[in-house]
Amino acid sequence: MTFIAKTKRYHEMPYNRCGNSGIKLPAISFGLWNNFGGEDTLENQRRMLMKAFDLGITHFDLANNYGPPAGAAEQNFGRILREDFSNYRDEMIISTKAGYRMWDGPYGDWGSRKYLISSLDQSLQRMNLDYVDIFYHHRPDPETPLEETMSALAQIVRQGKALYVGISNYNAEQTQQAIKILKEQHTPFIIHQAAYSMLDRTIENGLTDILEENGIGCIAYVPLAQGLLTSKYLNGIPKDSRAAKEFIPFLNERDISSDKLQKIKSLNEIALERGQTLAQMALVWVLQQKSVISALIGASRVSQIEENVKALNHSSFTHKELDAINDILL
Repeated sequence: MTFIAKTKRYHEMPYNRCGNSGIKLPAISFGLWNNFGGEDTLENQRRMLMKAFDLGITHFDLANNYGPPAGAAEQNFGRILREDFSNYRDEMIISTKAGYRMWDGPYGDWGSRKYLISSLDQSLQRMNLDYVDIFYHHRPDPETPLEETMSALAQIVRQGKALYVGISNYNAEQTQQAIKILKEQHTPFIIHQAAYSMLDRTIENGLTDILEENGIGCIAYVPLAQGLLTSKYLNGIPKDSRAAKEFIPFLNERDISSDKLQKIKSLNEIALERGQTLAQMALVWVLQQKSVISALIGASRVSQIEENVKALNHSSFTHKELDAINDILL
């Protein structure tokens, strides 16, 4: 049976304008990174997407290599979109990316025009879409001229395969150069997806200033620092956690010092005083930062989505709280 969304789904979720563009993104967006592949059931994925949409989450973020295996997230999302959400496509912002290895040979990786356009064609086919709302270059290419990569994004917009474009994982200098090229090509560059959390404030080294000055929104990915900013690590590193598994490239035990664990415990004390979980406080903290318009969450079950959205019930900080947080982090 076709999904029927709740009529009051837009009543509680805040929507923030994305830079100088005409669109707004929900304060919480849903990313389909590691939990929408073959290892999870399609029914669980369907339940999470339905719950997210009922809670006012309209932005669903994918990439060509999301799964696992690569491509599976787009394929599964496309099937659920077709079977359950066909009436709601125009109420959604759907984004995807290309920039990491997808197929063998010299044309299946990085940032060439050949790769980006071919990859998006494949993504559209997997999702059964005519276009995506936002298409990102997923990471800078050290060998391909930036002019080629950016002109490929411009071409994709002209072809009607994407309405807007963005970049991800670019530093401040690379972002400034991309802004100049895309502005010259009259391409709607509206968003930068960057790692940003209480424990990773790298983009404060000038990138957020550039985004603010040029009217480009920032969507923060891994705002919970790969789970570090949750209750999971308050008593050390659990044996079944992501950090304890050596094959996880983004978070491992040797990266988690006793000093970092102490910071997490101290932050949790502030969260409890606010009547929030640590994860909820971490989400609303990142949403208070310069140029950030949305926090990108992942989930493996419905309850995680519900908990994260509840963070928005208490989204303001006192000066005392912010000072205490900075004393811990800086």
